Amino acid sequence: MRTSAYGSWPSPIDAALAAAHGGHPEYVGFVGDEAWWTEPRPTESGRRTLVRRRTDGSEESVLPAPWNVRTRVIEYGGRPWTGAVQDGQPLVVFVNFTDQRLYRYDPGSEPRPLTPVSRVGGGLRWAEPQLRPDLGEVWCVLEEFTGEGPGDVRRVLAAVPLDGSAAEDRGAVRELTDDRHRFVSGPRVSPDGRTAAWLAWDHPRMPWDGTELVVADVADDGTFGEPRIVAGGPEESIAQVDWGFDGSLLYASDRTGWWNLYRDHRPLCPREEEFGGPLWKLGQRWFAPLECGLIAVVHGRGATALGVLDPETGEVVDAAGPWTEFAATLAVHGERIVGVGASPRSAYEVVELDTRTGRARVVGAAHDDPVDPAHYPEPQIRTFTGPDGREIHAHIYPPHSPSCAAPGDELPPYVIWAHGGPTSRAALVLDLEIAYFTSRGIGVAEVNYGGSTGHGREYRNRLREQWGVVDVEDCAAVALALAAEGTADRARLAVRGGSAGGWTSAASLVTTDVYACGTIKYPVLDLANWASGETHDFESRYLETLVGPLAEVPARYTERSPVEHADRITAPFLLLQGLADVICPPVQCERLLERMRGRQVPHAYLAFEGEGHGFRRADTVIRALEAELSLYAQVFGLAPPGIRTLELTK
Repeated sequence: MRTSAYGSWPSPIDAALAAAHGGHPEYVGFVGDEAWWTEPRPTESGRRTLVRRRTDGSEESVLPAPWNVRTRVIEYGGRPWTGAVQDGQPLVVFVNFTDQRLYRYDPGSEPRPLTPVSRVGGGLRWAEPQLRPDLGEVWCVLEEFTGEGPGDVRRVLAAVPLDGSAAEDRGAVRELTDDRHRFVSGPRVSPDGRTAAWLAWDHPRMPWDGTELVVADVADDGTFGEPRIVAGGPEESIAQVDWGFDGSLLYASDRTGWWNLYRDHRPLCPREEEFGGPLWKLGQRWFAPLECGLIAVVHGRGATALGVLDPETGEVVDAAGPWTEFAATLAVHGERIVGVGASPRSAYEVVELDTRTGRARVVGAAHDDPVDPAHYPEPQIRTFTGPDGREIHAHIYPPHSPSCAAPGDELPPYVIWAHGGPTSRAALVLDLEIAYFTSRGIGVAEVNYGGSTGHGREYRNRLREQWGVVDVEDCAAVALALAAEGTADRARLAVRGGSAGGWTSAASLVTTDVYACGTIKYPVLDLANWASGETHDFESRYLETLVGPLAEVPARYTERSPVEHADRITAPFLLLQGLADVICPPVQCERLLERMRGRQVPHAYLAFEGEGHGFRRADTVIRALEAELSLYAQVFGLAPPGIRTLELTK
């Protein structure tokens, strides 16, 4: 075992390796007997492809570059494809990211457009397509821009002809609902085809605050009757709705403080754990009914398992296997369940559970160790005590190497990771970006601060009107606790995050003296302007919950915004931004940088052409990771081998 200072350990996990393994499979589904899903291609300009697993076990990418199966609905997107077998062959409909048109794909031929391009504002966008071959249509969520502003938009349920007659004719798209609600999810149709159910909500609510469950009768010609609300409300979040094969209405509601399952408005399995989650992307699925009457579920408290719920007894039997976390995507076919699972030792992979045998196995995107797993971090699940005695959940990743150790009198540097959202959480899974740091001798602490999901509505609601306070305090409490117990070096603490985590990182540098430096990625920095037109429609009223109504508490917006208090930032920082980001636009970073001018605080700004909110291209991720490591090396006095020096300006 070699003795070497923290941060200087050689590691086989370089930035290129971490970048190549970014992202994970999403949106599983069945096309006949075959499992299909979308999968990232970081080295192909960050596109997502559609993958099929044939019945013989072979796996293939269905669409070559530059096809990119991804929708921009509500900017965070949603389910971008659907498929079925017609005349013995797959029929697939998908959204192409570049033009946001719906396309029909029949294997052996080029994809054909089904929808037109709109020149108005953000155009026409589609999500959650569902085939209705009996009507010759595909039903979707339609997001239609009516002007140039981010708020000039309407959303309805719509039917698109499968024959291509709407490819150049917006008038050929049949609207199933009006636009009385600002947001809608895709319709789920009852087994007899006579009723449709979907979710709806309106500003200023986010879907985890409150949604309505809407149903409408469906006529033989596919027209909808008058919609009626049957569940939900301003303080009840329904995360998903579906139908049992017996015609019962199933949904996940947090009316008790936890997202639990209901059948025809009666609880199926009341527990203090989650059977749903925050609906950041349309088409996320935490449960799926099986023909036999059982229900596949993704559930848990602080982590998620794949299980099978018997609605008659309320018993849940979880799949056996190494996976400790499952994503919010499920598909069922006969007695087969397909989901996406991961663990601290494996990245997300496509998992199939056979309910007859109880056997679970990997059927796609199989994890393959790119290096000796001895270099992976060995995380700890911890609960810390924060201000007012409140619990703070965190994952601690100590520095770890199979061949290196630090001198016995040295404490390691630690980086506090604040997740995005902020109504989200950090999952305990193998992440090579974390391993990039821990394998070099830098610890990482992921903090699921108050406001995070996975621990019930009360924990989520801690952030109401407290954004920039509770998240900052909780991250600082974990950092200081690690230092106090002798786990971390108090003088070598950093904070890092993207999006809402970027906000927390910047706010932490403004309001605390805990950190020696920080990495701020595609952040919110200026609350008042972000709430007044500098973001997209979906989150344009989010701050009314997180901070308070701007008209009522304008001083709070000023006091909490890092851009208004650049003079308080004394620690070096790295600012990373995508120039095509419409959620947290570059102008927010530029405003902060202008106010830092001449203040003699070392910092760097890296902006990336073509990147949006969240980096997807391998070359971007490589540059960002290496720059981040160089920042820590310069501030903490580390000597990581082979890393080019990031130029810090003042």
